[in-house]
Amino acid sequence: MPHLNRIKDGTKTIELRLNDEKRQQLKEKDLIEFTNTTTLEVIMVEIVRLYKYSNFDELYKYFDKVSKGYDKNDIANPKDMEKYYSKEEQGKYGVVGIEVRVIEDRK
Repeated sequence: MPHLNRIKDGTKTIELRLNDEKRQQLKEKDLIEFTNTTTLEVIMVEIVRLYKYSNFDELYKYFDKVSKGYDKNDIANPKDMEKYYSKEEQGKYGVVGIEVRVIEDRK
């Protein structure tokens, strides 16, 4: 799970998600636990800030690609998110960039 490693090392600071009912409940200072399902490593993060947009095209304009989890040589394309969330879902819920900071790393 490369994204978990990037959160852990502090390069990925924006988690990209659909702003569905579950994410609409999130608030600044809430804690989120990420688990690597292969190694069972757990990373606990705190929400620093929530950034809400109508779709990933909009969100991608406001954050550099490394903070979104890409390598510096990658091409960051908002269409990459369509493998997780359809255009219809984005239209229905909007999207959220969840700015996080690691507070605990458990192996």
